[in-house]
Amino acid sequence: MIATRLPWWTWGWPALACVILLMAAILGDVRLIALLAGVVLLGTVFAAVYHAEVIASRVGEPFGTLVLALAVTVIETALIVSVMIAAPAEKAGLARDTVYAAVMIVCNGIVGSCLLLGGTRHHEQGFQVQGASAALAVLTPLTILTLILPNFAASELGPQYSPPQLVFAGLVSLVLYGSFVFVQTVRHRDYFLPVQTDDEEVHPPPSDTIVILSSGLLLVSLFAVVGLAKILTPTLEFGIDFLGVPKAVVGIVIAALVLLPECLAALRAARNNRLQTSLNLALGSALATIGLTIPAVGAVSIALRQPLELGLGTIDQVLLALTLLLSAITLSTGRTTVLQGTVHLVIFAVFLFFAVVP
Repeated sequence: MIATRLPWWTWGWPALACVILLMAAILGDVRLIALLAGVVLLGTVFAAVYHAEVIASRVGEPFGTLVLALAVTVIETALIVSVMIAAPAEKAGLARDTVYAAVMIVCNGIVGSCLLLGGTRHHEQGFQVQGASAALAVLTPLTILTLILPNFAASELGPQYSPPQLVFAGLVSLVLYGSFVFVQTVRHRDYFLPVQTDDEEVHPPPSDTIVILSSGLLLVSLFAVVGLAKILTPTLEFGIDFLGVPKAVVGIVIAALVLLPECLAALRAARNNRLQTSLNLALGSALATIGLTIPAVGAVSIALRQPLELGLGTIDQVLLALTLLLSAITLSTGRTTVLQGTVHLVIFAVFLFFAVVP
């Protein structure tokens, strides 16, 4: 899979994306640019996935998946913060909608697709139960503390934390995520290593030059993906207003666009019978999304005295609780089939339906 030199499209699409971003900065909001941005976005996502796999093949697991998860999450956070600053009153719930959508997309959409694809191709796949359990043990309190508890912590504020509560929630999120990364990369790294299979292909690691080039191009690609997503946001909001669907759909689309590189990388890993890599990407992304995004947007909210709504509605709380319970059951045995994948995708379809038709 990894060549001795980079294919032209792995640097061509990011370069074209930079040209589109420059045109948008000069010409402003032009429909033709938005159309081009949508096409170039897909090509840039494939380029980002390629470079992420180059880096992962060199540094090994779980560092490879951690690099992609952290890079995507940091840039996703920057996108949310920039939109919040531009329109604080209208975007008070954007962080909540995007983070919740990311968790549902990851835990049901990506995980379900990986289990279904892997189960269809390989019948049954294995993974490290200890690693999955550790991730869920952190994901459960993170989601409840940041997306459910705000509804009850300060009733006079509605679905918001008071400033001291928001500071405390941000610190707790950082502690939980930092502890998980320490366990994943240092203390119990073996919990997150792929299960060895007989049909797994072995590729020689890429050269130092290729890894350095891919590292730079991965950052360029991810920044370009977020920039192109931001260009598409006004068109997206216009379409949502035209169709009359809830504003929360904006958060779903933003999360889906930003998670595209990780989704494709996870699906490819599942197809190649590397389910552990898929789970590292998926669960790691969900943890990083909450553990890094909430402290960042909370700090911006306090510093600029902007409203920040975090608490979910009743339907969303039920679906989140169902997702956490289902994930705990699915990942408790160390073996998965198409059945678990189908169930997760059904819950994902329910999430999308109620987001559009509340």
